Amino acid sequence: MTHRPPAGREVFAGGGQEAGTSRHETEPAGDPETGEGEMETTLRGIGVSHGVVIGEVRHMGTAELEPPTRQTTRDEVPHERRRARQAVEAVAADLTARGNLAGGEAQAVLEAQAMMARDPELIADVERRIAVGSTAERAVYDALAAYRALLAGAGDYLAGRVADLDDVRNRIVARLLGVPMPGVPNSDRPYVLVARDLAPADTALLDPSLVLGFVTEEGGPTSHSAILARSLGVPAVVALRGAVELAEGTVVAVDGSTGVVTVDPDPEQREEMLRIAEERRAALASATGPGATSDGHKVPLLANIGGPADVAAAVEAGAEGVGLFRTEFLFLDSGGKAPSEKKQVEAYRQVLEAFPEGRVVVRVLDAGADKPLEFLTPAEEPNPALGVRGLRTLLGHPEVLRTQLRALARAAEGLPVYLEVMAPMVSDRADARAFADACRDAGLRAKFGVMVEVPSAALRARSVLQEVEFLSLGTNDLAQYTFAADRQVGALARYQDPWQPALLDLVAMAAEAAGAEGKSCGVCGEAAADPLLACVLVGLGVTSLSMGAKAIPYVRAELSRRTMAQCERAASAARASDGGEQARAAAQSVLSGE
Repeated sequence: MTHRPPAGREVFAGGGQEAGTSRHETEPAGDPETGEGEMETTLRGIGVSHGVVIGEVRHMGTAELEPPTRQTTRDEVPHERRRARQAVEAVAADLTARGNLAGGEAQAVLEAQAMMARDPELIADVERRIAVGSTAERAVYDALAAYRALLAGAGDYLAGRVADLDDVRNRIVARLLGVPMPGVPNSDRPYVLVARDLAPADTALLDPSLVLGFVTEEGGPTSHSAILARSLGVPAVVALRGAVELAEGTVVAVDGSTGVVTVDPDPEQREEMLRIAEERRAALASATGPGATSDGHKVPLLANIGGPADVAAAVEAGAEGVGLFRTEFLFLDSGGKAPSEKKQVEAYRQVLEAFPEGRVVVRVLDAGADKPLEFLTPAEEPNPALGVRGLRTLLGHPEVLRTQLRALARAAEGLPVYLEVMAPMVSDRADARAFADACRDAGLRAKFGVMVEVPSAALRARSVLQEVEFLSLGTNDLAQYTFAADRQVGALARYQDPWQPALLDLVAMAAEAAGAEGKSCGVCGEAAADPLLACVLVGLGVTSLSMGAKAIPYVRAELSRRTMAQCERAASAARASDGGEQARAAAQSVLSGE
C-alpha cells in the first residue's frame, strides 16, 4: 500500500544549491523475496530555489501548435498581413502586461520577450511568407522556426533564448488559430507543477498558494525559470531528466535546495523532513541583524534588485543595502530610445531613499547579448556574447553613459546614502580607467567599481584596482566565460555549477587582490544565494554578498553558525577538489565536522 501525505504540505525551507548531472537512484522498499512493498525512487536534478514541498504532480500543457499548410490567394494577402500584425501586437501587449503585474526581475524578462515578438526582421520575414501564399499562422510558425534553428545552432549566448522564442511562437499561433494557449493547469488544490521547461510568461504569474513548487526537465541554475522561481520564493528543481515521465497525480517531495525529488515518500521520510523543518525554522528565527560569522566577522548581506518594485522585499528581508541594482528596466521600457535624465533620476532616487545610511551599488546599463536594445545593440554580430555588450556598448555611445551617470549624481544629492557605481563586462585596466574617467567627468560623487565577469578581469584584478575602488563578482557570467558554456543550456549545467573549483580559484584571486589593495570584493551572482557556498565565499576572502531578497534569511542563518576559521577551511577543501559535486561535499564535510 502506498502511503501518501496530504497534497500541498510544505515540509521545510532548506539552504544551498547542489548542481550536477541529474540521475535516477532506485532502491527496493520492502521484502524483495515476497514482493511486498514498493519501489522507492529518487530523482536528482539541480536545486535552484530553497525549500521542500510535498504535493501531487500536475503537468504543464506544452503541446506545440503547428498550423496546417494552406495556399492563399493574392486577394487574401492584405487580410493575412493584418491578422499577423494584430496577433503579434496582442501577444506583445499581453507579455508586457504580465510583466507589469509581476514586477521585479520578471518584468524585465517579459519585456525582453515582448521585444522579441515585435522584432522588425521577424515581422518582415512573416510578411514575405504571406506574400507568396502562406496563411498568417503558417507564416508566423515557419518564420519563427527558421529563427529558432539559427539560435539553437549558434552555440552562443542567444541559444539559451530558444525556450522564450518557442513560447512567443506558440502564443501568436494560438491567437491566430483561435485556440487557448497551453499553460498552467486549472486546479483548486495545491500541486507540484512539472514541465519540460517553463516560459517566463508562465513562471512570472504562478500563484504560490496553488503552485507549491515546480520541476522541469530542461533549464539550468541561471535560466529565466530558475531566476523567477527564486524571486517568487517557490521551491524548484531544474535539469531533471525524466521529469515529464512522472505520472499525473503522483505524490512527490521536491527539495529545491539539494535538487532531490522523492517519489511517494514514506512516513519515515516525511517525519524526518518535518524534524529538519523545525530545525531550519528555528535557525532562521534566531538569526537576525547584520550578516556575520559566529565569531563576529562581519559580512554585509545585500539585495539584488531590478527596480523600485523590488525594494519592499529587500527591506523586509533585512538587507543591509543593495549590492546589485540592475538599471535595464528603464531602457527596456523606453519606447526604442534612451530614457530621459529626469525619468532616470526619479527611479534611482526611489531606491536610494529606501536605504538611508546603507550601501547601494548601481550597475550602469548592461545591454547586448541576451538584452539587445534596438537603439544601441549592433544589428548583426556573429557571436553577441563575445561582442559589443556591457561597458563596450556604453563606450560606443558615450552620451547614454554620460546621461545615466549625471542622473545618478542628481538622484543622490542630499541623501545620506553610500552610493557606488559599477560597470559590467570589464576586461582590463583600460576598461576600468575609461569608466572611472566617465564617472569623474559626469561629476559623480561615489565609489567607482567594476564587475568581474570575464577571467581576464580576475587574473589581472590588482591591475584593474589601480583605477577603481571595488570589485563585484558576477559568478553567472564568470562561469560562462571560464568554461565556454552557455549559461542557458541545460545540457551544460555542470559547467554552470558555481562550486566548480576553477571558478572558486578565480574568486580567490580577485578577493586576494582586493585585500592586498585594501579594497572590497563582493559577489552579486547566484552563488551568493547558496548558504553553504556563501560560507565558502567568505572563506575565500569575499567581503560582501548580494542576492535575491528571499535568500537573505537563509544565508544569514548559515553564516551565524560558522566561525571564520571554519569558512576558510571549507574554502580550502572545496578548491582542492576536482569537480563541483566533490567541492560541495568537501565543504559540507568540513562545516559539519565530519
